[in-house]
Amino acid sequence: MSTLKSRLIIGLIRNRHLLKFKLKPEVVDEHFDVAKFRREVDETSKKAEKIPACIQIQPFKINAMHAEWLVHKDSPKDKVILYIHGGGFISGSCLTHRMHVMKFVMGSGIKALLFDYRLAPENPFPAALDDCVTAYDYLLKAGYAAENIVLCGESAGATLTLSTLKALRDKGYACPCAAVSISPVTDLSCQAESFQTNAKHDIAPMNSWSVWTAMYIADTDYHNEYLSPQFGNLKHLPHIYLCVGTHEIHLDDTLAFAEKASKQGTPITLKKWKNMVHAFPILSPLFREAKEAMDDICRFIQQKLSHKG
Repeated sequence: MSTLKSRLIIGLIRNRHLLKFKLKPEVVDEHFDVAKFRREVDETSKKAEKIPACIQIQPFKINAMHAEWLVHKDSPKDKVILYIHGGGFISGSCLTHRMHVMKFVMGSGIKALLFDYRLAPENPFPAALDDCVTAYDYLLKAGYAAENIVLCGESAGATLTLSTLKALRDKGYACPCAAVSISPVTDLSCQAESFQTNAKHDIAPMNSWSVWTAMYIADTDYHNEYLSPQFGNLKHLPHIYLCVGTHEIHLDDTLAFAEKASKQGTPITLKKWKNMVHAFPILSPLFREAKEAMDDICRFIQQKLSHKG
C-alpha cells in the first residue's frame, strides 16, 4: 500500500489542470506549442531554484554546448555522474534539471556533469544522442577513467542513457562502470500495453508520448536500435539499474528491456515500485517512496564507483 502522502502529492500532480481552473486535463495534439511549453517550464524552474551552500554550480562549454558541473564540497575529484536530463526529447536543460540533479549529487556525494543536448523538433534524432556521446568523450579527454563514470537519466534522459551505452560500445569507447535509467521508453513506437492501461494513472500529459516522441523520431524508423534501445544488440553493456513505477506508461518498456538485456548477459538491477508514477524518484523528499528510491539509486552509484560490485 502506498503512503497517504504519496497518494495526495501524486493526485495533485495528476490533477494539476484543476489548479488552472480547467475541468479536463490537457491532451497534447498536433497544435502543441513547444516554445510556450519550454518557457513555462523555465519560469517554473527559476521560481523553484534554491542552491544549497554545499553545492557549487560551475558553468562551461563543451564545444558549443552549454554544460554545468554540480559539485558537492566533499566530492572526490576523479569520479563523476554524467546526467542526461529528461523532458520528452523536446524540452529540458541545465536550468530545468539543476534542482533534480543536485539530489543525486547530495545523496551520493559524487559530482555531476549536466549538459544541454539539442532538442526536437528543431534537432531530431540523432542530434541528442550525438551530444550525449560528445559529453562522454569530453570526460574521457579531461582525464576521467571510464570506471569512474556513471551514466544517469530520467524519462527521455533514461532512454538516451540506454542508447548512449549502446553507441559508446559500438563506437569502441571504454564504457562507464554502470548506468541508472529511471522510467525509460525503450520502444519509441509507444505501442506497449501500459501506454493504454496506465495512461489514467500516470502523471505524463495525455498523448504527449505520441506527439513529442514523433518530433524526436522524425523520419527515422522507430526500430533503429539507437533510437529504441530495446531493439538490437544488448550484449556487453555495463551494469544497468532500472527504476519504474507500476502506474506509469513506461512500465512495459522498462520490463521488456530488462528481460531482453538479462537474456543477452547484461547485468540488470530492476526496481519496480508499486503504485508509483513516471520518474517519481526525482520528487524526493516529498514522500517516502520517492526518498527511498532516490536513496537506493544513490547507494548503487556509490557502490559502483567504489568498485565493489
